[in-house]
Amino acid sequence: MTDQKLTATPGQTVGPFYGYAMPWPGDNEIVPPAKAEAVQLHGYIYDGAGAPVPDAILEIWQPDGNGNVSRNSGSLRRDGFTFTGFGRNEVDPEGRYVFSTLNPGATEAGKAPFISVVIFARGLLNRLFTRIYLPEDTEALAADPLLSSLDATERDRLIATRGADGSLRFDIRLQGENETPFLRFPSHED
Repeated sequence: MTDQKLTATPGQTVGPFYGYAMPWPGDNEIVPPAKAEAVQLHGYIYDGAGAPVPDAILEIWQPDGNGNVSRNSGSLRRDGFTFTGFGRNEVDPEGRYVFSTLNPGATEAGKAPFISVVIFARGLLNRLFTRIYLPEDTEALAADPLLSSLDATERDRLIATRGADGSLRFDIRLQGENETPFLRFPSHED
C-alpha cells in the first residue's frame, strides 16, 4: 500500500434543471416585502465573458437583525412570522435575482455582519460559496479575517452597495475580470 493521495471523483454538472426542481412559492421572501424592516437584496450573475447567466439559483443564509442564527424549521413553508434565515431565488432571463430579507446583525460584538451565498449554475461541477458584507461598519470590515486576507480590489467585491432606498446591490461574476472571490472549505479537494 502506498501513501499516495487519491483524488475524489469530480462532480458532474446537473441541469439546467433548476427552474422547475428547486423553487417553491415565496422562496426569496425571507421576510415579507411589506414588513417595516424588509430590505431588498438584488443583483445580477454574470459569466466569464460578462454575459448574464439566465439559469442560476442562489441560496442565502443569514442571522436575524440582532445577529441570532435561527434554528427554526419551516423554510419551505413560509408563515409570514417565523424568521428562518434561509432563502432561495432563481435568476430571471437577464440573470437578475431579488430577495426580501433583513439587514443581518453581527453574530459577535465587533464582527462584520454578512450573508452567506451559495450559487448553483450550468457548467459548475460543484456549487460556489461566497459572502455579502454590509457596507456601513468600516471598522468591523477592516478587522474581518476573510476580508483582511484579500487584496483591496477583491475585498471590495464582497461588500454590497447600499441604495438610496436602503436596498443592497451585489453582483456576482463567476469568472474573468472582477471575479467574485469564492470560498474554499477544508472538505473541498483539489
